[in-house]
Amino acid sequence: MDQSVPPPALKTSPVSPAVGVAPRVRVSRTSGIMRVLMRPRSIVIGLLLIAAVAYGGREVHLRLTHVYEYDARVTADIVTVSSRAEGWIVDLAVREGQRVEAGQTLVKIDDRAARLRVDGLRAQIEGVRVERARLRAERKLDQNQADAAMRTRASTITVREKALAALQADLDFARLELDRSRTLFASKVVNERQLQMAQAAVTKFEIQILQLQAEHEQAEGSLGEARVGHDRLGVIDAQIEALTHQVAVLAAQMRQQQVDVEDRTIKSPIPAVIDRTFTLPGEYVAAGQRILLLHNPDEVWVEANIKETQVGKLKIGQTVRVSVDAYPSETFVGRVARVGSATTARFALLPTPNPSGNFTKITQRVPVKIDIVQMPKPLTPGMMVEVEIDIR
Repeated sequence: MDQSVPPPALKTSPVSPAVGVAPRVRVSRTSGIMRVLMRPRSIVIGLLLIAAVAYGGREVHLRLTHVYEYDARVTADIVTVSSRAEGWIVDLAVREGQRVEAGQTLVKIDDRAARLRVDGLRAQIEGVRVERARLRAERKLDQNQADAAMRTRASTITVREKALAALQADLDFARLELDRSRTLFASKVVNERQLQMAQAAVTKFEIQILQLQAEHEQAEGSLGEARVGHDRLGVIDAQIEALTHQVAVLAAQMRQQQVDVEDRTIKSPIPAVIDRTFTLPGEYVAAGQRILLLHNPDEVWVEANIKETQVGKLKIGQTVRVSVDAYPSETFVGRVARVGSATTARFALLPTPNPSGNFTKITQRVPVKIDIVQMPKPLTPGMMVEVEIDIR
């Protein structure tokens, strides 16, 4: 067993730094991290992270307070101008892209034959009016003659009646004288000659009365003829009424023909822009054939197809920010004017039946009309736009 004692450990004293040598400094972890963060690459990454967080927060906020839709386009009422009459186009007064005022002439169709028909009807109306005037004059003449004849016949009847009354009185007196003469003759006061004279007087008055009665009956017959002349006036009145009706019928035909003449000069129904023309001067157009298309540039709106899951958030009057692809630097402002009552699928020309029984649910779209209340630039129907509806 080794019982030797180990040598004592040597004590070391701290070594003083050599003269002219700087002391060593301990570097902390915090200062190292700061140096890493202050590098340009770290600063750029940090700024990008901050921007991403800010943008993401803004997008989340906007998604909660706004409804976005990219399936939207500018729409307007496109008016198809066609002709109600057939004929050759003699003048096409507009061209595509031209602005026109309401009532401005667009197209003229040959109207010579139509105007000739109007002139013919006008001549017929004048002829019927002349005939009616002639009948009215004839009626007035017949009426005057009938009135004069009736007055004459009536006065003649009156004269005959008075003369008849006078003769009747004379006859009565003559009969009294005859009776008295017979009594005196029976008494031998008068002779036979005086009796015969009294009898002759009675006979004379009786004959005169019979003659006046005949003349009275003749006068009454003449009065009846005069009344027949008055009845003839009713026939003339019926003829005049028939001519008046004929004038009204011809006037209606002439007005209809004038409408045909006016239809051959086609005018713009609204202030508009000519979108497209389909004919040229000299071409023959049929009734109902379209000639050009136009729309009112001041009455355009945006139609957005909103998902059915978002329609419940929409209300009439909500503010809409419209971004137009054609004018990326311009801001258009609109308002929700109408929310559709049916989805776009209901208006499809080809239905989508499901005879196999397999079903895939697809989110439907509801058309929403947006009126433009601030339009810094003119919009053309068919332009694609993006809408941002504020639902707060």
